Amino acid sequence: MIISRTPLRVSFCGGGTDIDGFSMANPNGGRVVSLAIDRYVYVTINKRFDDSIRVSYSSAENVDSVDDVQHDLVREAMRLTGLESGVEVVTIADIPGRGTGLGSSSSVTVGLLNAMHAFNGHEASKEQLAEEACRIEIDVLGAPIGRQDQYAASFGGVNSISFSTEGVSVSPIPVGGGRAEEISEKFSLVYTGLTRSASEVLSGSPEDPDERQSRLIEIRSQADDAARMVEDGDLESLGSLLNDAWVSKRATSASVSNETIDDLYERVMGIGAKGAKLLGAGAGGFLLVYGDEGLRAELSRQLPAENRIIPLGIDSSGSVIVHRTGP
Repeated sequence: MIISRTPLRVSFCGGGTDIDGFSMANPNGGRVVSLAIDRYVYVTINKRFDDSIRVSYSSAENVDSVDDVQHDLVREAMRLTGLESGVEVVTIADIPGRGTGLGSSSSVTVGLLNAMHAFNGHEASKEQLAEEACRIEIDVLGAPIGRQDQYAASFGGVNSISFSTEGVSVSPIPVGGGRAEEISEKFSLVYTGLTRSASEVLSGSPEDPDERQSRLIEIRSQADDAARMVEDGDLESLGSLLNDAWVSKRATSASVSNETIDDLYERVMGIGAKGAKLLGAGAGGFLLVYGDEGLRAELSRQLPAENRIIPLGIDSSGSVIVHRTGP
């Protein structure tokens, strides 16, 4: 039996510039500043007694051939790693469901690949896991998504990730000297109560392509600022930058926000937040919120129970194998 553990991620700035259509055309490429969080996707793979395949997630499948597996990420990960039959695959998540804005689909893909390679007796590098996850999601399945989530999930930690015609480059940002604890104390995740498909949001046609391109260039510049702020430990400026990032992101498409999200943003700011933005493609998921140490308790007191609040703990390991037993 093999069990992999793969973190979800939070992006401070740069989301959208990791999509090939922008990063391959923009002279400066794309850039995202993000961190892996201590909330995880777990994938278990065990050998079955017979040659059938069982896949368990929010649904359960029992099939005889990998071609019959309906879970597209499981199916394509099995094909890529050469697993054809006789296995049981189970996925469990700390924050279940797609559409959270935390990169959960890519965390599943990376976790599946890590577990399947280990099941086959191979140790895949973090770069290999990220590249293969991109291949499955973007090249094989045709999802209109970027490449930040796969690398954040694979590598873990706090990173500046660059995207260009030369490929993807991951530059870790040190957060020692109590900075990791300060990030966890002052940044929180606030659930909007809504979920959505990132692919559906990203595949929607923008109202004004020129305006979208202009805003993405702004977002790319904000990522440069965010990297410098994290490196310098200037969390106050980083928190304020979230507001600018949200204004730029909302302008990329009308489908990014809605009345529920706008109302929650205004309420969070009214309670005392110094900065906030919606994570992921838009239309649902979590707000990333910055404020003084007492803000989280005040948010918990004033917001309804459906707006669950989570501290921003950092994962430093990335995707790892946490359990391994023999056949």
